[in-house]
Amino acid sequence: MNKPLRRIAIFCGLLVLALLIRTNWLQYVQADSLATDKNNRRVAIERYATPRGDIIVDGKAITGSVASEGLDYKYKRTWKNGEMWAPVTGYSSQIIGATQLESLEDGILTGNDDRLFFRNTLDMLTGKKKEGGSVVTTLNAAAQKAAFEGLGDKKGAVAALDPKTGAILALASTPSYDPSTFAGISTKDSKTFSKLEKDPDKPMLNRALRETYPPGSTFKVVTAAAALENGVVSDIDDKTDTPDPYKLPESSTPLTNQHGECKNATLRYALEQSCNTVFGKLSDSVGNDKMIEQSEKFGFNEATLDTPVRAAESVYPEDNRPQNAMAGIGQASNRATPLQMAMVASAVANDGELMAPYMVDQLRASNLDVIETHDPETLSQAVSPENAQKLQDMMESVVKTGTGQNAQIDGVTVGGKTGTAQHGVNNKEKPYAWFISYAQLSDGSSPVAVAVVVEDSDASRGDISGGGLAAPIAKSVMQAVINSKK
Repeated sequence: MNKPLRRIAIFCGLLVLALLIRTNWLQYVQADSLATDKNNRRVAIERYATPRGDIIVDGKAITGSVASEGLDYKYKRTWKNGEMWAPVTGYSSQIIGATQLESLEDGILTGNDDRLFFRNTLDMLTGKKKEGGSVVTTLNAAAQKAAFEGLGDKKGAVAALDPKTGAILALASTPSYDPSTFAGISTKDSKTFSKLEKDPDKPMLNRALRETYPPGSTFKVVTAAAALENGVVSDIDDKTDTPDPYKLPESSTPLTNQHGECKNATLRYALEQSCNTVFGKLSDSVGNDKMIEQSEKFGFNEATLDTPVRAAESVYPEDNRPQNAMAGIGQASNRATPLQMAMVASAVANDGELMAPYMVDQLRASNLDVIETHDPETLSQAVSPENAQKLQDMMESVVKTGTGQNAQIDGVTVGGKTGTAQHGVNNKEKPYAWFISYAQLSDGSSPVAVAVVVEDSDASRGDISGGGLAAPIAKSVMQAVINSKK
């Protein structure tokens, strides 16, 4: 072979080698990243090539699929009562993408999950079209309806849990949105989504999971737990050495009470009447480090709480003495999601054991074979069983004779705590109305714990209270869960 031909042959060989390397690089190294790239149009086309599997509540589908008007996408997602279920499912849009369960469980819903390989292979051999699997949730339809309708046109959120397992029973947020209105790829879908994104009331914000608020007096349950666990208080019916007003430590600022005879009040009475002075002083006596430690046992300061949808981090901060005293009554830099405060009530109801919250019970193939089942997990022993009983006694007194009487249910023992959290610079805005609670049946079981927050309402500032606005909503959710067990 002469020299020029040899050079051409070597050059061609190098080109073939480069092509082989490039092909293998794409197939084996970049395959996963290309398959999940949001700019890879083929991924989206395949996602909507067949009807998506459904998200299931109480054995019934709350989602569906219909023929799409698009040229590339054959099907688009639909929801039954989308506004009510959007905080649970998220959305799946041909033009925007997907969020929450629709995104996290996309592989199951589209049928592309690796765990469905055997099922898909059998379908291919038998000529059956590929079908998506289903996501079976822990949600209770009656509780979700009670939460959503209870909030009505008010801005706020509800989270409800099964204290024994951590299963999420309700997750409502208002105002909400209907994911069906922008599930397609038309100009109208795009305009609808853009309008929702710009809405100042933030209907697409999942307030139950992703918004944090000052928890107000509902946090006094955590402060009471810290005082009991650290030996600052042993008997809930002994008088505390508390002045009224109480001067914040290292400060001349007095802390006062809204109602009640709070001077030297017992811990039980202080929780019943929501005495700021008692709990501010207790928080200072416990100290910032121990308050943080107790809060974290209830789930605060956890940046990766996945349900599987990730919740925003609830925060009990490192702070100076006066701010720590205020944080002990749920103010200052103390922030919590409704889910977090439902976890507090849940741990108390479950004799101090805090279960990890979750909303997916099972993943199933299209033929209903179970692919995965969730096993309940313990997050922590938030308080000792003995102190949990004391907290239950106090929270039940709140509902029997204190500020939470609107949550009473005939024939059911209810424990609760009201809260009215300051809002805005110098408390200029309407306060947030809070209520946390649990229900205990005659057999001693506690099937539900609830947290409700109402951001604003048509009520005048003076009429806004956790007992007045939030407690009736919590009551209706608890009743819905109890009735569904009969």
